[in-house]
Amino acid sequence: MSGFTQHFHTAPDGIKTAFRHYEPDQPSGALPVVCLHGLTRNSKDFEDVAPRIAASGRRVIAIDVRGRGLSDRGTPPESYSPQVYVEDLFGLLDQEGIERFVAVGTSMGGIMTMIAAAMRPDMLAGAVLNDIGPELDPAGLNRIAGYVGRAKGPMDSWQEAAAAVRAVNGEAFPDETGEEFWLAFARRTCRELPNGRVELDYDPQIAAPFREPEGAAPPDMWPLFDALSLVPVLGIRGEISDLLSREVLTRMADRHPRFTAVEVPRVGHAPLLTEAPARDAIDAFLRDID
Repeated sequence: MSGFTQHFHTAPDGIKTAFRHYEPDQPSGALPVVCLHGLTRNSKDFEDVAPRIAASGRRVIAIDVRGRGLSDRGTPPESYSPQVYVEDLFGLLDQEGIERFVAVGTSMGGIMTMIAAAMRPDMLAGAVLNDIGPELDPAGLNRIAGYVGRAKGPMDSWQEAAAAVRAVNGEAFPDETGEEFWLAFARRTCRELPNGRVELDYDPQIAAPFREPEGAAPPDMWPLFDALSLVPVLGIRGEISDLLSREVLTRMADRHPRFTAVEVPRVGHAPLLTEAPARDAIDAFLRDID
């Protein structure tokens, strides 16, 4: 499997965005893939997915959106918005000389993908939307609002971190009862401080724009989804997801002329993309895009 090199892009406001670059050992000439993570996650989410794609001959970039992972924490908090994240993405792609790409977007990364398609439609050649759509279930939104940015502070050990992430994500992975799985999950979502303690690997201020005023209507994202109508789209849903309903996934398929839907059994929000149904669907999807 291909390793990665670490790189950075500096936005006009001075914020550095970190990204992992996976270069294939045997380039195929196919379009590169850009991996975009969810709200509280980072490029480590794709540490199994990206090497697999790179091994097929594609260049892969996995991004730490500002405020996460090795990227700078952003100030003011208003800079933590999908619009700004996409502007950072375009700057990074311009720096790397990437004019056209395939996106793999999990949750918030899928929203970024839709925004990118609306802003610069010629750049996107295809999209994988992982457990995200143009309508979000209030149950999932309320659950996310209940934990994002609310951590009590650094934890004493990786074992404590594993217990903490399991408390938040355990219902999404009911069959994962082993300590090894949750330790690996913690190492992807947390970081170790110089004093040996462990904290979640994101700026708590990312939650500020996420919390809408009470009674505020959610934005209509169907026009953003429609911006993907000219490219193939693979929609992946966790069978027990509380954010993307089966009904919305069906409506997406009915509305889009080149849409493929796949469901991952016994998984909630969001599939890791290492599950066999998701993995096989992504492999097949990419084989059809040069």
